[in-house]
Amino acid sequence: MSHKEVSAVTLGGKGSSLSSSSVYATATGQSQVRIDSSALDRLSSTPSLKQKINIPEFLTLEETRAFLIVLLNKLLLCNSSKHVPLCISETLNLNQKSFHFEEELDVTEDEQSLLINNGCLGLIGVSAVLDHQSTALSAFADVAAAFSCEALKADVSVFNLMDSGDGHSSKEEVGVAGDMRILLNGSKFVGKETVSSVVKIPKIHGIIREKAKSVHSRMRVELNSGHKLGKIELGSEHTVCNVLLPLAMALRELGDCSFARAQSNLLAIGGDDLKSKIGEIFGKECPTDARLLSSFNESFNLYSGKVYDKFAHEINVLFALVWKIVAWELVTAYAVLEAGELNEKIRGATENGENSKVEKKKKKAVLGKGTSSILQLIKDRLQSEKKSDVETWVADFLLFLDLARPEFNEFLLKVKDVVESNESRRLPKIPKGTRDFAKEQMTIRKKAFSVIEEVFERHGATALDTPVFELRETLMGKYGEDSKLIYDLADQGGELCSLRYDLTVPFARFVAMNGLTSLKRYQIAKVYRRDNPSKGRYREFYQCDFDIAGPAEKMAPDFEVVRILTELLDELNIGDFEVKLNHRKLLDGMMQICGVPPEKFRTICSSIDKLDKQSFEQIRKEMVEEKGLTAETADRIGTFVKEKGHPLTLLSKLKQEGSAFLENAGSVDALNDLEILFKALDKSKRLDKVVFDLSLARGLDYYTGVIFEAVFKGGAQLV
Repeated sequence: MSHKEVSAVTLGGKGSSLSSSSVYATATGQSQVRIDSSALDRLSSTPSLKQKINIPEFLTLEETRAFLIVLLNKLLLCNSSKHVPLCISETLNLNQKSFHFEEELDVTEDEQSLLINNGCLGLIGVSAVLDHQSTALSAFADVAAAFSCEALKADVSVFNLMDSGDGHSSKEEVGVAGDMRILLNGSKFVGKETVSSVVKIPKIHGIIREKAKSVHSRMRVELNSGHKLGKIELGSEHTVCNVLLPLAMALRELGDCSFARAQSNLLAIGGDDLKSKIGEIFGKECPTDARLLSSFNESFNLYSGKVYDKFAHEINVLFALVWKIVAWELVTAYAVLEAGELNEKIRGATENGENSKVEKKKKKAVLGKGTSSILQLIKDRLQSEKKSDVETWVADFLLFLDLARPEFNEFLLKVKDVVESNESRRLPKIPKGTRDFAKEQMTIRKKAFSVIEEVFERHGATALDTPVFELRETLMGKYGEDSKLIYDLADQGGELCSLRYDLTVPFARFVAMNGLTSLKRYQIAKVYRRDNPSKGRYREFYQCDFDIAGPAEKMAPDFEVVRILTELLDELNIGDFEVKLNHRKLLDGMMQICGVPPEKFRTICSSIDKLDKQSFEQIRKEMVEEKGLTAETADRIGTFVKEKGHPLTLLSKLKQEGSAFLENAGSVDALNDLEILFKALDKSKRLDKVVFDLSLARGLDYYTGVIFEAVFKGGAQLV
């Protein structure tokens, strides 16, 4: 929110909420406070007690104003009288240089509770200020860093970071890299110099963005939550501080990195006299890395001692140090890039013939599209006043970079416009959860597919291709809980269609539609899942299907498919693997034995299916708290799903006299099927690759018999 939009902060209105930007605007005197008339009408409680408003002594003037507007908002959310809110709003609007509430006020019981337990309100007020400031800092730090990259002729290849869409890259780091590319696009200043403090920019600036967003999310809740009578908000204090501490750590890292670049910039300033004078002022006024460390340690000690309100204040102190360092980074980088002009304009600056040549040579170079626009914004501001010496020029520059000044907020808004309107921002992006495959990857894919197809065809399968989308009615009801992941398409011609979720249902549709009685086919094609992209999970990916339809000798198709899978993975030579195997009827029997209601079989199977990624304790909690199983039933399931081992050994154990599985008809059928399968695999020398695992489950509705999956043991290599 800009300063123009918050010239008047209205509290208490219907649907209104207090934002960190409004707190900051009030704290810095850029905005006054107004209580909505409807809120005043609601405040009808009669005061019966006396209480004084106590302001923590360590709070600065800005922090005190932030504390008071948070207190005012909380009063309007509770059972308050009119007197105290009006008193606070009138005091804030006086824009005083100090605040002292000497007299006791007439208060209600709710108001007294708030005023007594006001430590949390100070914490929230200062945190709101930090929230707003941190958002501004992330943009400001990027600008300063971009200028430093050009001043130091740094290698900026680190900004070529792209979002792979597979969850392996940090969204914020990719965002920083993208914004730096925009700022430096077309720059002839950047070069091949490896500068460690430049290499760190995506990670350190990305972490600042990440932690600032965490603080912002928390403040949206805390600023507008009501106060409960007699409840000291210790939970809120702890929660807020748990997002502030990581921010403090990120601030320290940013400050250290920015300080290193500022020092490097100083050494690169052209003109000995200019370099000496700016260096002298820098040494006196710029906070050092040692001072940063001291402030961070103080804040950490306060956190450890649970002095939470003062902890937030100390982080605000740390923030001010970091902001000043980043401001100095921009000043020194500007001095490098504009040294020739500064040496001419600033009285007392001298240059020799050699320096003049250097500056003339620099004039031929071109800044990035983003940095050149921002440089002009700065020059327009600095040229509006006459400069007489270096000290005055530096002081005026630093004053312009004061976050509390409306002119700087206008500057930041223009910076945002520069970044967002830059032509390179329009470069196409790849959707999340998808990937491009370049020459090297396509070579590997082509080789892998050829090996897979050769194995499939060796076993008598023919290729099949089906449409990438199907009628929605064909796909729905086949995938259990995962049906929500199907991509639906807009109705373009009277048919409701969806992207295929897998290749099995389209194959079944093909067989039924063509009245086929038998078919052995394979298909390698892309499928689509409306999933949240994460590590190893995509929204578009390939599946390789081999299916046998039609009558056959008992367990013969299952045997052939498992055999083909092991042969295929052996020939791909991508590492040691094992095939985990189970039977759907055995799972259903286990559900019955454990007391799971039939209507919950599929949903509980979906939970069990996550055991390769989550602990049983997590799965147990899901089954009990989310899916309504009793704790006893969940624990019985736990005893079964821990069973795994050599196929024939575990099968023998499950078929022993007294086994619960022998009392269930479906389980008996499954055990008999598995005995046939395991013996066939044993004779074909393929059983050593198989593990019988009762935790292997599938939630898809079309699984009725053997289920299996191959997993790699250790790292996988493709040769």
